Amino acid sequence: MTPRQAPRHVAVIDIGKTNAKLALVDLETLEEKAVVTRPNTVLPGPPWPHFDLDGHWAFLLDALAGFHASHGVDAISVTTHGASAVLLDGAGNLAAPMLDYEHTGPDASAARYDAIRPDFAETGSPRLGMGLNIGAQLHWMFETDPGLKARTATILTYPQYWGFRLTGALATDMSSLGCHSDLWTPHEGRFSSLVETLGIADKIAPARPSADLLGPILPEIALRTGLTPGTPVHAGIHDSNASLLPHILSRPAPFAVVSTGTWVIVLSVGGAPVALNPGSDTLINVNARGQPVPSARFMGGREYELAMGGAQVAPDAEDIRAVLEGGIMLMPALVDTSGPFRGQRAHWLGEEPAAGSGQRAAAVAFYLALETAHCLALIGHRGPVIVEGPFARNRACLDMLAAATGATVVASATATGTSQGAALLAAPAGTVPRAPEPLTSPAPDPAMIGYAAAWRDRAG
Repeated sequence: MTPRQAPRHVAVIDIGKTNAKLALVDLETLEEKAVVTRPNTVLPGPPWPHFDLDGHWAFLLDALAGFHASHGVDAISVTTHGASAVLLDGAGNLAAPMLDYEHTGPDASAARYDAIRPDFAETGSPRLGMGLNIGAQLHWMFETDPGLKARTATILTYPQYWGFRLTGALATDMSSLGCHSDLWTPHEGRFSSLVETLGIADKIAPARPSADLLGPILPEIALRTGLTPGTPVHAGIHDSNASLLPHILSRPAPFAVVSTGTWVIVLSVGGAPVALNPGSDTLINVNARGQPVPSARFMGGREYELAMGGAQVAPDAEDIRAVLEGGIMLMPALVDTSGPFRGQRAHWLGEEPAAGSGQRAAAVAFYLALETAHCLALIGHRGPVIVEGPFARNRACLDMLAAATGATVVASATATGTSQGAALLAAPAGTVPRAPEPLTSPAPDPAMIGYAAAWRDRAG
């Protein structure tokens, strides 16, 4: 490749569990100049529930062409949800459809998988249900389809699948391998013993740092989209670590980041040393620099949808006061298959607010804030707490989070930090993004502090 000018506009492929998105990020401002989305619909089998990769690909190519025609695309980066891998055959086609990690199929072989998976001390990866451990996915798929392992030539983590489609290069990335895959040893920066146990050491693609340059786009991609031949594509990153990256670059430790969406991922940088408990869904993530990051998680976005039934309501001051004074509390867990309150059944204390009401919105916001605060305590957070994604627009949630943690809460002004973080993979070395300003709020309301303490006592 010939030397290139520093990029200005980075097209970010951003595949979340709920939506697939292409964003064009201006590296000078980190603003999204253009965004297009499509639902990330799960298709039924056979052979198992899977994602519409071909549909996403057509959507992404059309969007890249449109962005380049309107603004110009200087580089491409990728971020996706974790717990996902793509299996390719020798010709570079899918060896099997990409499994939806929420499929319960892998639970059928859980006992056999548990007998071979490495300990938490090696991987920092808790044992999760369904296909939330990539190792469990692979184990179950190889059992279910006995010919699959033989016809699998290459295993890619999900961001690098899109990089492969764009460049032809084969890779995995450390942050995706470090997302409770069971396949990585975060403290040593290498594949875990499970790779040998599963017999895939010659199939899993090399692990690379997220900012690595995979290569230029293929000639056929340039022809299809109008992008300049030689447009660089970077390796890519797990979405929660994309949210974390701007803060690693812009602020001193200690701090914590709360990345919100379908999943709420809580990450502590420079926090107090703690013994992580995999039974509480705490784990070690791996950041863009390949460093281990104590983390905790729960399905907060999904819980919000379940609790609110699709209603979008902002509580007013009267709603908040009524919930605080009435001791109306939602107790965990609406999604009881993951998170720190796994196995507990959700219930209401006090009179359950009506569906779609402001009081229900207030109580649900408090619930999500308090579950977040509990996760922060589990991973030993210190310093300010930065909230990314939809929760950053929920003022009742932010106020309760400040009351429950006693920390300064910083609300990101952007809808999601994932695209901006992924775009920074293409930035010149030494780039320091401007950190968001702290949320301006009065001292925590004593009623909120008391409510938080009461909720903690009852949640156990």
